[in-house]
Amino acid sequence: MTADVEAESWAAALTPRLAQFAAVARHEHVTRAAHELGVPQSTLSRAMVRLEEDLGVVLFARRGRTVALTPAGRTFLRSVERALAEVDRAAESVRADADPAAGRVSFGFLHTLGTETVPGLIRAFRVDHPRVRFQLVQNYGEAMIERMRAGGLDLCLTSPVPDAPDLVARRLDEQRLRLVVPDDHRLAGRRRVRLAEAASELFVTLEPGYGLRRITDALCAEAGFTPRIAFEGEEAETLRGLVAAGLGVALLPPPAVPRPGVAELTVTAPRAVREIGVAWLDGHPDTPPVAAFKRFLLSRRGQLLA
Repeated sequence: MTADVEAESWAAALTPRLAQFAAVARHEHVTRAAHELGVPQSTLSRAMVRLEEDLGVVLFARRGRTVALTPAGRTFLRSVERALAEVDRAAESVRADADPAAGRVSFGFLHTLGTETVPGLIRAFRVDHPRVRFQLVQNYGEAMIERMRAGGLDLCLTSPVPDAPDLVARRLDEQRLRLVVPDDHRLAGRRRVRLAEAASELFVTLEPGYGLRRITDALCAEAGFTPRIAFEGEEAETLRGLVAAGLGVALLPPPAVPRPGVAELTVTAPRAVREIGVAWLDGHPDTPPVAAFKRFLLSRRGQLLA
């Protein structure tokens, strides 16, 4: 690498001249290449000389304004053509993702919203936007937010509604949580229960870091006890199955379909709900399809879980 290029990468130094080099190599004539590129012939000639100087390699055998590639030039051209083709593909990809009619939305959501809520939302959105594409990520709230911060998501549905200076979050709906007990449990014949009545029970819960786990711990603390944990899992329906097996009780949102072997009780005190909200990074501009889906989600306030 020459002294002029040492302070920067090869890519930064050479990229502006790669398309010029490929045009000269394709035409084997500086004037014709300059005409195609819309630059003065003298400017293009100087650019090719500077390119060779930076590389320390002769790329062209010159005969007036006619040129022929040297062996080193042919080797360089093959790599340059691959690099330029990759740039073209990248440009087309981001342009396609931003297309208002057929662009892409990267959307994250909680596992518990994946059975009914999210499919219903996408189905309703596609009535007016049938060609918009979705990249979907199903995960717990903190993992989705970190992925969003890393650029992997445009927005996500999560709970609790996050409060962070780099995020914008909007509450969309709330979901009542139920105390789920085995169908032969001492409380199974009840329709309503105070959470304090389950203070002596073993609980099956989601793992620490999950929003529903934080809500469970907070509700139990409000009811005056710390839950004794028999199992920590990653899926609400797995927990429901373990309740049916008699491993413990759980605070869970309603199931998509009734689960045999359990009774689901309304919690009268404390008020057992979780808020569902949509979050996105503050200050990040939206592509047209992301903006349209965001407006759609915000229009569903109070009806998200209907």
